[in-house]
Amino acid sequence: MINFDFSILSQPLRNYLNSVKASYQSFKTDNQTSYFLNIAAYSNTTCQSILPKRLSFLLVSFLAMGLQAQEKPMAFKGALVYTVAGDPIENGVLVVHKGKIVSVGKEGSSIPSGATVVDVTGKIIMPGIVDTHSHLGGPAGGDASAALNPETRALDAVNPTSDGFKKALAGGITTINVMPGSGHLMSGQTLYIKMREGTVIDDLLITNEKGVYGGMKMANGTNPMRTTAGAFPGTRSKSAAMARELFVKAQEYKNKIEKAGNDASKMPERDLKMEPLVEILEGKRVVHFHTHKALDILTAIRISQEFGFKPVLHHVSEAVAAADEIAAAGLRASIIHLDSHGGKMEAMGIRIENGAALEKAGVEVAIHTDDGVTDSRLLIRSATMMVKGGMSKNKAIEALTITGAKMLDLGSRVGSLEKGKDADFIILSGDPFSIYTKVEQTWVEGNKRYDISNPDDKAFLTGGYDVYSPIRAEMHHHEGATD
Repeated sequence: MINFDFSILSQPLRNYLNSVKASYQSFKTDNQTSYFLNIAAYSNTTCQSILPKRLSFLLVSFLAMGLQAQEKPMAFKGALVYTVAGDPIENGVLVVHKGKIVSVGKEGSSIPSGATVVDVTGKIIMPGIVDTHSHLGGPAGGDASAALNPETRALDAVNPTSDGFKKALAGGITTINVMPGSGHLMSGQTLYIKMREGTVIDDLLITNEKGVYGGMKMANGTNPMRTTAGAFPGTRSKSAAMARELFVKAQEYKNKIEKAGNDASKMPERDLKMEPLVEILEGKRVVHFHTHKALDILTAIRISQEFGFKPVLHHVSEAVAAADEIAAAGLRASIIHLDSHGGKMEAMGIRIENGAALEKAGVEVAIHTDDGVTDSRLLIRSATMMVKGGMSKNKAIEALTITGAKMLDLGSRVGSLEKGKDADFIILSGDPFSIYTKVEQTWVEGNKRYDISNPDDKAFLTGGYDVYSPIRAEMHHHEGATD
């Protein structure tokens, strides 16, 4: 019998072992559950009925060797390391083990005995990129029956095996806020995910510091107004009024719960629409607010102040005209770079100087893709364009990493290279702000998820749409109302 830690296997491998009726037992230690697999249980009759004897033996040997290797620390030395938590480190040393960062230091820093040492001299290491606004994986929220749909969850729609996520890995993205579109005043709950390998959505979820794994998508302006016919508002004033009306109901629902205390008989009937709104009012769930024009930005601020929550303002195309107001409200902004506004009239005011204007005003800024508006492979380029518009390089790096992490209440886990944080990092061929630089490797929780030297991986960087499976390649269709 050979035992090893089953919990560190990839999900597909776990599924395979289950499929051949491998037996394993669990035990709890330090509030974590570990699993140990009895190889003898499947290395004989069961496995041999599926695989040739030699292949069975090789599989068992490979698994044992592979797991032993995964248990070893890894040290990456020689690169210029952007920790984001401090100044860049020349000839730095990054040590990771069991999915976490063990240490980050200068040349000569201690490397654990037996660690695998990787020479990355001449490269750049920086934290994995956090995309605060994406539509990869085929998220869908509300339908045409209502303009406000807080009860819908992207969790129930996103395809965890979408080939679009491979595109994100090719762009160095390791954490994503996947959102339904902006064709509704409230299109539903968003989803925070890691670019781990997985076959079910639970494999990708990341729970934040507030105990939730998503925010709430709201929008104003052209997209959710639609027409005066049916359930949609038709005007900006009605849009705001409908949002206020729903939050008033949420306040009333929250008050009933508080008054009921521990008396179950006095609790209001469960309301799936109200539950996530109460989380917003309690500061547990972040509102991600799509807004473009300056007047719409101010309306979003006004509504948030009336009901006491702090949204992240997304896009803010006319940020130059509203930067001071955003700063005064103490809000963060997640912005996008567009080479062309694409015929969307309310985005015509977008400027390459938005990042610089917000930085000057003291606003914390992230940069997102809104994929497929900006391709996930080009998010670093978006930061480069913001630098061209006057944003500082330091703030542009933060905009790709720690600031986005904070917007998702994940700053304690991702967004910077610090001891104890998740081992999410990327290795670049050169200066992050050079058009010649490429993402060479993307690591998620200590696992290499993308390697440009692997032809199958590189295909998602350079191969165009032909590399995507027709089954697993959900694309984001705008139809004028979904970004």
